[in-house]
Amino acid sequence: MARGTTAPLAVRMRPTSLDEVVGQRHLLGPGSPLRRLAAPGDGASGQSVILWGPPGTGKTTLAQSIAHTSDRRFVELSAVTAGVKDVRQVMEDSLNQRDLFAQSTVLFLDEIHRFSKAQQDALLPGVEQGWVTLIAATTENPSFSVVSPLLSRSLLLTLEPLEDDDIAELIDRAVADPRGFGAGIVLDDDAKSQLIRLSSGDARRALTALEAAGAHALEAADAAGATDAAAPVTAEAVASAVDRALLRYDRQGDEHYDVISAFIKSVRGSDPDAALHYLARMIEAGEDPRFIARRIIVLASEDIGMADPQGLVIATAAATAVQMIGMPEGRIPLAEATVYLATAPKSNRAYLGIDAAIADVRSGDFGRVPMHLRDGHYPGAKRLGHGRGYRYAHDAPHGVATQQYLPDPLVGVRYYDAGQHGFEREVAARLERIRAILSAKR
Repeated sequence: MARGTTAPLAVRMRPTSLDEVVGQRHLLGPGSPLRRLAAPGDGASGQSVILWGPPGTGKTTLAQSIAHTSDRRFVELSAVTAGVKDVRQVMEDSLNQRDLFAQSTVLFLDEIHRFSKAQQDALLPGVEQGWVTLIAATTENPSFSVVSPLLSRSLLLTLEPLEDDDIAELIDRAVADPRGFGAGIVLDDDAKSQLIRLSSGDARRALTALEAAGAHALEAADAAGATDAAAPVTAEAVASAVDRALLRYDRQGDEHYDVISAFIKSVRGSDPDAALHYLARMIEAGEDPRFIARRIIVLASEDIGMADPQGLVIATAAATAVQMIGMPEGRIPLAEATVYLATAPKSNRAYLGIDAAIADVRSGDFGRVPMHLRDGHYPGAKRLGHGRGYRYAHDAPHGVATQQYLPDPLVGVRYYDAGQHGFEREVAARLERIRAILSAKR
């Protein structure tokens, strides 16, 4: 590694052609849209594309590789710093380049999800008229972050996290290449494995961690006067240089929703190991523990319900405990509640029941409250017949009074049918006897 080099290793090692790109094989086959974009001359495609994927999967790398291999004019903007004025200037310049010099323009727009609707709308004329070929990059779901007209005029390409073999290839290249360490360091197998694990499929993170570990090893070699041989990088050196793997988790983005979705579905699916894994990911990423606790409370009612009513008690107790003791100790009651709910019997019958009842109420499918159930305590109520004929349940055999409770149009409707899991099995048997009493002729 050249002394005085200030550019990060990930930047220095960026490929200059699509053939050097590691990973994303599903997007780089012969005749693929990206290959056609990078083709020189008249064979180049004018199809705009949106590259969607997690950080470090090669969105900027692909765009710049296309720029190096295509003979078209290449302009790069970042949605963090550019505004509508900048976009319009690019469009005007691109139109002039096309008309005066017959040269087409590729516009790479990084982090397009940060553009407002007005800023994205400013791109439409140029994309639609072919003044520019747009390559837009985003880490957020374009269905929610890109305006529909622009989305419909672009080809959406999804990038995947890099495989371990891809990361290993990048690490080997950076160690050997003169743009990287130029064989000035040597990795042992454990160090390489640790770097791969730390990367979580993110090429930039892998190279950043390698750069820190390599610099640490070179400094140690300089201090020991061992400047002739390649500096050894061990797992201990990696651990000293890199704190821990940073989770790919944006509390405002897709990963936030994906992880909480996986957590909920793991609890619902009765897999406590998977549920604890996703709980750990949220905790380590700094997710608000109150958010986690609220989701656990909803889970207890929606998915466990009457199969184990104690689940809601455990969930609310965990939420209270988190509020009282905070983090990191709050992880313990959250884990307890998670395991309890994951291993509890499941029922969504109460949840389905209230949704069915609400649907009827919203559709206007209901009648007046039966006269004998109406409030008879205010002056004049008895004269109106309110409460007349009401049977007090505690005076009836078995504590169940034979009388009508639902409004007339809904007599016989059942919103709740108990299942056969856990405590709800007992509820089902009791409910059958109760309904027999309620429906008996009065």
